[in-house]
Amino acid sequence: MTARAFPLLPPLAPLPPRASQRRAVVLGAASLLASPLLAQTLAPSAAAAGDPWPHASQVPGGVARLSLGPAAARPAAFAGDVPVLVAGDPIEWTALVGIPLSAPVGSARIVLRTAGAGDRSIAYAVSAKKYTEQRLKVAPGTVDLSSADQARYERERTHLAGVMATFTESALPPDLLMRVPVPGRRSSSFGLRRVFNGQSRNPHSGMDIAAATGTPVQAPLAGRVIDTGDYFFNGNTVWLDHGRGLLTMYCHLSAIDVKPGDACRAGDRLGAVGATGRATGPHLHWGVMLNRAMVDPALFVAG
Repeated sequence: MTARAFPLLPPLAPLPPRASQRRAVVLGAASLLASPLLAQTLAPSAAAAGDPWPHASQVPGGVARLSLGPAAARPAAFAGDVPVLVAGDPIEWTALVGIPLSAPVGSARIVLRTAGAGDRSIAYAVSAKKYTEQRLKVAPGTVDLSSADQARYERERTHLAGVMATFTESALPPDLLMRVPVPGRRSSSFGLRRVFNGQSRNPHSGMDIAAATGTPVQAPLAGRVIDTGDYFFNGNTVWLDHGRGLLTMYCHLSAIDVKPGDACRAGDRLGAVGATGRATGPHLHWGVMLNRAMVDPALFVAG
């Protein structure tokens, strides 16, 4: 799919098993937390066994995992003026930062705001990644939109900008790793850039999964429906809010079985695979957004 296109610590409650596993790591690395400008980037890129968070990949379209250390209350972190997801517990907080596909290679930073302690800047490095490019020749006149279609797209883009700015303080699911929402073959991967008749288009901002029309699409993670609609490029679409700037989208559906405001558990049916909107055949376009940046859904899949 091509689119034009945030006093003393109180006694701690018993920690869940994954938090207990982190306790020893954090206490053993306490000396590293003294520097106000240093964030420890979690490595390697593959999540450890039992790790409940997305894999770390500090590239455009990836996710940075930055250790913020201990604090009595959840700190607030920002990438520019956009709030960033902070997960964890008072033993160790971690910022999960979505890196835009347009991000330049080099140093990037977030700002950490802690009550009574002022702001501090936390730097991390963004490495280069070369995504696949596909060059296609198509009939003239099929690349650009008509004036009516362009006007519709602009209206939809304004509406969707508000959807994508959603940041709720609701509790996060305890495990942010996701199940794949539909069985099928991956027909197009994240980051693919298509060039039509020499005109470059925005890179592919999700994962395409080929499946038969009518195949059920399931929520990969608990969340709340924040938007449904029929859009020019994306066709029938559902957006879910999983809390604190983590959103997912499901496009080209043949049917939508939920409405805004519905609460969903992992595995609940959202709709069915289709080929609505600008699609050449039945498939699901699955997108993951983190602090308003589209990131690779594969980073959120266990394994």
